[in-house]
Formats: sequence, C-alpha cells, structure tokens
Amino acid sequence: MSQIEYTNVMDTPNPSGSDAGLSGSSLLSDIDTPADLRLLELQDLPALAQELRDFLIDSVSKTGGHLAAGLGTVELTIALHYVFNTPDDRLVWDVGHQTYPHKILTGRRDALHTIRQSGGLCGFPTRDESEFDTFGVGHSSTSISAALGMAAAAAEQKISREVIAVIGDGAMSAGMAFEALNNGGELDANLLVILNDNEMSISSNVGGMSNYLARIMSGRTYSKARQGSKSILSRMGPMWKLAKRTEEHMKGMIMPGTLFEELGFNYIGPIDGHDINTLVKTLQNMQQLEGPRFLHVITRKGKGYAPAEADPCTYHGVSPFDIETGESIKPPSAVPGYSSIFGQWLCDMAEQDERLAGITPAMSEGSGMVEFSERFPDRYYDVGIAEQHAVTFAAGMAVDGMKPVVAIYSTFLQRAYDQLIHDVALQNLPVVFAIDRAGLVGADGPTHAGAFDLSFLRCIPNMTIMAPSDGNECRKMLTTAYGMETPAAVRYPRGSGPAVEIGPDLDQIEIGKANVRREGRHIAILAFGSMVHTALEAAEELNASVIDMRFVKPLDETLILKLALENDLLVTLEENTIKGGAGSAVAEFLAASQVVTPLLLLGLPDEFIEHGDTATLHAECGLDPAGVTKAIRNVLPANLARSTEYA
Repeated sequence: MSQIEYTNVMDTPNPSGSDAGLSGSSLLSDIDTPADLRLLELQDLPALAQELRDFLIDSVSKTGGHLAAGLGTVELTIALHYVFNTPDDRLVWDVGHQTYPHKILTGRRDALHTIRQSGGLCGFPTRDESEFDTFGVGHSSTSISAALGMAAAAAEQKISREVIAVIGDGAMSAGMAFEALNNGGELDANLLVILNDNEMSISSNVGGMSNYLARIMSGRTYSKARQGSKSILSRMGPMWKLAKRTEEHMKGMIMPGTLFEELGFNYIGPIDGHDINTLVKTLQNMQQLEGPRFLHVITRKGKGYAPAEADPCTYHGVSPFDIETGESIKPPSAVPGYSSIFGQWLCDMAEQDERLAGITPAMSEGSGMVEFSERFPDRYYDVGIAEQHAVTFAAGMAVDGMKPVVAIYSTFLQRAYDQLIHDVALQNLPVVFAIDRAGLVGADGPTHAGAFDLSFLRCIPNMTIMAPSDGNECRKMLTTAYGMETPAAVRYPRGSGPAVEIGPDLDQIEIGKANVRREGRHIAILAFGSMVHTALEAAEELNASVIDMRFVKPLDETLILKLALENDLLVTLEENTIKGGAGSAVAEFLAASQVVTPLLLLGLPDEFIEHGDTATLHAECGLDPAGVTKAIRNVLPANLARSTEYA
C-alpha cells in the first residue's frame, strides 16, 4: 500500500498486548532511535504504545516528574517518529511536559530514571541533550513561532524538510501562538501544526465519521480537487465567493476549523489521538501536502493509568508514588508551603474586602488558589496561559475600583514585562503581584527558575518589592502590599520555609523597615527573603550581625548607613542573580551616599543554573551556610582574618 492510498483504517484490526505484531516479544527494548521504530510494521505499533505507556508509569512512579501529559501523547509521539524522518525533519514540542515518550524513543530510555536530577536528563526538551530536541522549551506557546522560523530557514536555504510543531490545547490560549499562526498563513510556509487537544468538551466529535473525514480531507485527491476548483472559480467572482462560503459552512458543521482556515491553514480533524492507525495514515497523507497545515488531535490526559485519567491535574507533576494505589510515597511536609500560605491569606482577605479579585494565568493549583476559586468563584479569574493579558486585565480592574491580586510564578512574570511597566507601574495602579517560585526551583531547572525578578522589578518606578523570610512574614507582607495604593510585589520561594507559627490576623509591617535578627561584631550580613536563615547559620561561626532586609525597594537606607559606619564588612545575600539584584541596590545607594566600605555581594552567578536537588544547587552556587561562610572568610580584612575570633 502506498502512503497516499486511502483505506478505511477503522476496519483494520487494532491489536494490543501479546497479539500485536511481534507476538510475545519486547518491542521497546529494541528501539534506540526512531530509525529502529520505523522498521516496525504498522500492526506492531499498538503493542509498542502499551509497552511505552507501562514503562513511563513505572519509571515516573520511582523518580517523580511529569506524568499525565506524557501518557496522553504516547500514540501521537510514536506516529510522529514513525512517519517523519526525525531529526532531519524538525519536530518542535511545546512546553515539554508531554515529551517523556519522545525522550524514551530517542535514545534516552535507559536514562529516564535520572530525569530532573542533578546530572540527569532535563524534564524539558533541550538542545544540549539530544539532536532530536530541536528547540529548547519550558514556557508554553513557543512551538509554532520556532517551527515557523525553522520552516523559513529551510526555504531560504533550499532545504527540503518537514517542520512540525506540537502544541497543547492550553498553550493555544496565549496570544503568541496566534501571532505565529497569523504569520505562518501569510508566509505560506511549509509547516504542520498539531494541536494536541485533551479537552473533553469536544470529544463527541471523535469517532469513525470524524476520522474518516479527516483522512479524506488530508488526502492528495481532495487537495488537488480543492486547489483546482479554487483556480477556476477565483476567476469567477460571485461563484468563487459562493463556493468558498459553502466550503466554510460545510466544514464548520462537522469540525471547529474555520478560524484556522481563515488564518491560511489547511485544517484537518479532529481525530482520535489514541487511534494509532488513523494517526499514521493521516500524518502520511498530510506529509504529501505543502504549505501551512493544521491537524487537530483529541487525546486524554493521563491515558492508560486510571488515577491520572480521573485526576489529571494532580498527576500533571508527581512525586514518587505507589502504582497500585496512585498515592504518593513521599511524606507530606509538616510546614505549610508558601503557596498554601498565600491561598489562605487570599481567602481571609477576600472575606474582609469584597473589592479583592484573584487572577492567575492557568496556575490555580500551583499558586494555591483552589480554595479561593471555590469559595469566591465570582472574584476568581483564570485567564489561561496569557500572562500579558493577566497583568493588563488586572490594571483595568484596578482603574475601576477593584483590588486585583495577580498570582504568578516569577519565571512567567518575565513574559509580561511590558505590561508590568506600561500598564501598571506607569499608571501607578494598586495591583498586588504574589510572585511564587522565586529563586531556584530544583528539578524544573533554568526555564522555571525565578532568578531575575528582583533585578527586573526594582528598576521600575512606583514599584514596592518585599521578600519574606518565613510564612508569617509572607502573610504580613501580602497584607501590607494589599493595603497600598500603588503597585507592590511579594516574592517567595517554592516549597516551605522555616517552621514558624503563622498568625490569623491581617497585620501590616512598616514599609521600608528592616529587622535586625542577630547582633554581631565587625561583619553585617544584609539578607533578603529565603537567604535570611542561611545567613543566621553562617553568622554563628562568624559572629556576624544578620539583618532581615524585608524590602528590596525601598531599602532601609538609615539602617544601611549605620551598619556601614559600624562594621568592617557588609555582605548582601540574595537568591537572585547578583547582576542588578538587591545587592546592587545596596551598592548603588552606598555609592550615591559617598560611603566607602568593603562590600561583598553574594547571590546567583551570571549563568543559568541546571536542574537538580535544590539544596545541592544552593551548595554549588555557594548559597548554603558553608559556602557563605567561606566566601566571607575569603574577603575579610587582614586584621580580622588574623583574629582568633574568626580562625
């Protein structure tokens, strides 16, 4: 059978288990590259899919990681590598949560147990790891733009290759995806966009008739007839308009593709993303076409593992778990996490002030907003993966009297920088930014690390920036930020802080006022946020003073001047890049005050920090107590270094 021959694959047997293909043998263990995959017969692929799914569940149950999204893309991943000549054909994934099956099939099967660990595989596609990872990702909605760029580069260089972007349904809520689609249709690029849609609301469109229509409309015969009719009718104005309108209405009755057609894409689908025969046949048909093409695939997140199918949000990212029960085997922390503290504060404040509105760009669970969404549904806004819109939406609410709180990860706030400056700060609007995942984030690596927010926030006029050292401080700072009539940000790390009692009251703190945590001699450590307790440990050996600075902007300038005059060395300590961070703010202030004192800036180095255990990464960056102590000893003035007090 040729690749463009049409058969009703719904009538083709769909074997599974030991009845498929190479009966009783292990298919997955023989696949080290997609070239090995392409040696299999089509009838072998369902059995391979089952093996791949079982392997993925077993591996992630031991290591933790992203699970539900990958389970939903098993058949699609196999079909893509089976049909296309990767890596010569470019396969661009969106985000990366869905790429564990891709990693397994592209030479990394035996290393999957190292994923998200120091020195192990990255949890996302990265170009340094494999030639099959054509574009590094971590933030969503970038795949179509990147793939379009690759398609344009191939055209410029007269290279014949396929370029395929696989984008998740949530990522389609971002404006960037539609910007790329608009440009792709205009360029008439040789690009295939695959929408991996796991929303159940349109699952009724999936079935034999839909699959059959998709295969017919993706075929060369239909395409030639369509193009031929277009050529003839385009010279007959009224007839062309009637024919085009008729085609759009016919498509609109059976599939939701009119929008993509209007953008210049040949839309096919939706088809069942777990019917591997239909996937392969449709992709083979679309491979024969040229220009912008759009394939709509329906999948089920968590497919093949009952707990993940029942609760795909919980199983999006998991810690090690028991396969039989689906329950985590990692004991829960006795200390509430910062996200949980924020969520409780949000509910408490909402009870006190009906003007409060909570906004999230598709991170309700991660940001601790589930309870708020249930208790205050009329004041809860999940705007989708649309950070730019989230910030300007908040600004609009603030203009007309609401008090919006934007819960956002540090790494995602980067995507809304213009809106932060132009729409919020320039107009001096009272928007609160609850910035989660500040600093290093461990296993998620550099794409998700909040390494830059202090640097990019503090240079913005009208912005107040706070960094809590524990959960109780976090609650007070959120209340303080909410009470202001100007923009304010509270940035806090992933996970839990020190074990402290968190009061129920909605107390505020004095703006710009630091807190002296330890009195010492000769050395003063100005610590920000998560680094306060690291500083306290280091100070025990050095007999140093420790100041919980609390505010990055405005600084407690009076206290800084006093400390500069009383000590032989000032040290700033932050979990942010040193470049332009809180330490830079202190240095700038001292320079402007014409105060000359030895100053040591400690923070994240000028490089991207790879994934791994957070404590290990802190140690590698010199941000653990031992590293801080060593760095300070290395720069002590000679008279102090000789002192027995510091020996």
